[in-house]
Amino acid sequence: MYKIIQGGMGVFISTPFLAKICSNQPQVLGTVSGVALEKVLARILQSGDIGGHFRRALANFPFPGIAERIIEKYFVDGGIPKNQKFKSVPVFTMNPAYDLIELTVAGSFAFVWLAKEGHSNHVSVNYLEKIQIPHIFALFGAMLAGVDFVTMGAGITLQIPSVLDTISQGGNPSYRVLVEGNKNGSEVITFEPKKFFQEKIPELKRPGFLPIVSTDVLAELMTKRLPKGSIQGFVIEQPIAGGHNAPPRGKLTLDEKGQPIYGPRDEVNFKKLQDLGIPFWVGGGFASPENLAKAKELGAEGIQAGSIFALCEDSGMDTTFRKEIRRLGYRNELVVRTDPKASPTGFPFKVVELPGTQSESSVCEARKRLCDICVLRTPYQREDGTVDFRCSGEPVEEYVRKGGKLEDTIGTCCICNGLLSAVGLGNPDEPPIFTLGDDFSFLRHLMFDEKTSYTAKDAIAYLL
Repeated sequence: MYKIIQGGMGVFISTPFLAKICSNQPQVLGTVSGVALEKVLARILQSGDIGGHFRRALANFPFPGIAERIIEKYFVDGGIPKNQKFKSVPVFTMNPAYDLIELTVAGSFAFVWLAKEGHSNHVSVNYLEKIQIPHIFALFGAMLAGVDFVTMGAGITLQIPSVLDTISQGGNPSYRVLVEGNKNGSEVITFEPKKFFQEKIPELKRPGFLPIVSTDVLAELMTKRLPKGSIQGFVIEQPIAGGHNAPPRGKLTLDEKGQPIYGPRDEVNFKKLQDLGIPFWVGGGFASPENLAKAKELGAEGIQAGSIFALCEDSGMDTTFRKEIRRLGYRNELVVRTDPKASPTGFPFKVVELPGTQSESSVCEARKRLCDICVLRTPYQREDGTVDFRCSGEPVEEYVRKGGKLEDTIGTCCICNGLLSAVGLGNPDEPPIFTLGDDFSFLRHLMFDEKTSYTAKDAIAYLL
């Protein structure tokens, strides 16, 4: 069993190359961020695919005609000019465009393939349950590349084991997509790989499933609702972890800084977790050798660590901002706040306070509101029965016209554009947004002074 699971952070923070480095270290499971890979792949190709890595991965895609179409459409030799916007990618609807499905399958394949290239160690991929429509396509692509584990949080992931089973058995996976205003609460979408590709589908292994949950209560619920053997382990992520956090249980109350207050109901009963008889790892503020030992005392196999890898030299984070975040963290001057409004998902979101980023209200307000990436949109049913999409980060009048509440738009950032800019894949004039956990005490153990750095291997050596 692994002592460390490297977190699947952000959009392209956990690159295939970071995951590969981690998976090649003893007792570590490397993880690829699987969020919005259709957008990321298209933008990497338009940026010139430095080193040719992603074209190499696509050259190994089992359906070469699709790979050729993607490269022809998006690859720009030498990359587009810095002041030019990226070519847009189709957005997901309840009936996704053919070329979007191709790009989604190929994107997940390429990222996992690169993480697994040249070794036989295990690799994981991480998705957000909240982004529901792409799952059946993205998981198929990851399984084509032989992914070993899937981690997933930001929602209750009860449907995923069945999807993994169905794909591995050569069937047609389906997913119930939540639709606000729908009388049944959801609509079902289905993917038929044999019909779609018109070719024989390779035999695919079923990866292990490691749902990310916030409490023992949810872990127990999942074990009761799912067949035995559906889950291979849990990641218990505490509210000081970076990215999207589970909201506090019960009525939402805020502290003097406007952050959600977590109480006794949010505390994890580790004895009950042990009693489930399923391995688990603890995430959120455990990135130290002392806390790794503490996790094992609590009955865990080990820890999930994110921020320590996000700030290392091997992550996909923009170099200039990464240096500044490390510098401030080393000086203990870094501020990370849990913002209940920033993300259009409705989940609290950890925001790093940095000048020139969307953490500043003036920067957020100066940005022209638009929803053009559309990853975090919410499906809703219109009066005529059709399904449309809205996002509290889109122009206010559009959101309200679609039935959204005006108050939901106040303080909301464009997480999609912001996270792409955070890894150097944003459009011109799109300010970045950065997320990190509350604990960055590890920096004092990994840096000699505020200007030095460290690698993923250094981080692992420190944790172990």
